[in-house]
Amino acid sequence: MSNRVVKVAGVPEHFNLPWHLAKEQGQFERAGIDLQWTDYPGGTGAMANALNTGEADLAIVLTEGIIADIIKGGNSRIVQVYVRSPLVWGIHVSAHSTYQRIQDIKGKKYAISRLGSGSHLMAYVDAAQRGWKLSEDQMVIVNNLDGAVTALSEGKADVFMWEKFTTKPLVDSGIFRRIDECPTPWSCFVIAASNNFINAQPELLNQILKIIRASCEEFMHTREAKDLIIKRYGLKPEDAEAWYQQTKWATDEIVFERDIEEAVDTLFKLNLIPGRKKASELCDVNFCSLL
Repeated sequence: MSNRVVKVAGVPEHFNLPWHLAKEQGQFERAGIDLQWTDYPGGTGAMANALNTGEADLAIVLTEGIIADIIKGGNSRIVQVYVRSPLVWGIHVSAHSTYQRIQDIKGKKYAISRLGSGSHLMAYVDAAQRGWKLSEDQMVIVNNLDGAVTALSEGKADVFMWEKFTTKPLVDSGIFRRIDECPTPWSCFVIAASNNFINAQPELLNQILKIIRASCEEFMHTREAKDLIIKRYGLKPEDAEAWYQQTKWATDEIVFERDIEEAVDTLFKLNLIPGRKKASELCDVNFCSLL
C-alpha cells in the first residue's frame, strides 16, 4: 500500500525547520504519509492561492494573511497555531538610498510580494501605528525577496518589510539598510488547510498535526537547534541565538481567540477586508481549541 500524498506549502525560512527535520527523520513516512513540501518564496499570498486552487493541502502562513484571504472567500480554515510569538518585521530601504530614519519613508513606495501578502498587510498596520495613511498606488508588486532587492536597488520602490533575520544577511552585506522594526500584535504563523482536505482527510490531518507539534517541542529543546539554523540558513551565530530565543512554537491545540479577533479588527479598520468574521468561523474547532 502506497503512502498517502499530502502537499504542504511554506516559505523557505528558518521557522519551518521543524517540518524539514520531521520529514528527514522519517516521522511522516512511518505514519504512512508522503509529505511533499514546496517552498513558496512569494509568501502567504502565493500560498493562500495554492490552497484555493488545490495546489496545496496545507500551508504554513502568516496569521493576518490567511485571515484576510478566508474572509474574502478563500477555500481554507486555520487548523492550528504554528508559531505563537510575534513576527518581527524589519523595515528596509536600499543601503544606497538617502533614507536614514523611519520618518524619511512617509509617503514613499512599498515593495510587496503580492496583494494580500504579509508584506502588503503589515505595511498598512505599521503605517497606522505611526499615524500615517497609505494608499494602493504606493504598493509595488515584486513577487519575492529577490524582486525586492531589484526594486529597491533600481529605485522602483523605496521600502520593503520582511522578517528581520531572513533579510539580515542582506543588511550585513550592504544591500539593505534596516531603519526600524515592527512586531506583529498577534501570533505570527498558523497552519491552514484547504476545506477539501479537511473534509476528505480529517484523520490524516490529525496525524500530521500531532507529528509537527512533537517536532516543534523537540526543536525548542534540542542543543543542536542553533547550529542547524546557522548551517542551513546562513545566519550569524548571534543572530541565530537571538532569533531562537525569541521564537516560540505551538505544541498544543490551543488558538487564542483574542489573537484572531485583534487581527480581524485591525484589518477591518484599515479597510483591508470587506467584513468581520468570528474566530470560530475562521478556525476549524475539530482540530483546535479556542481559548
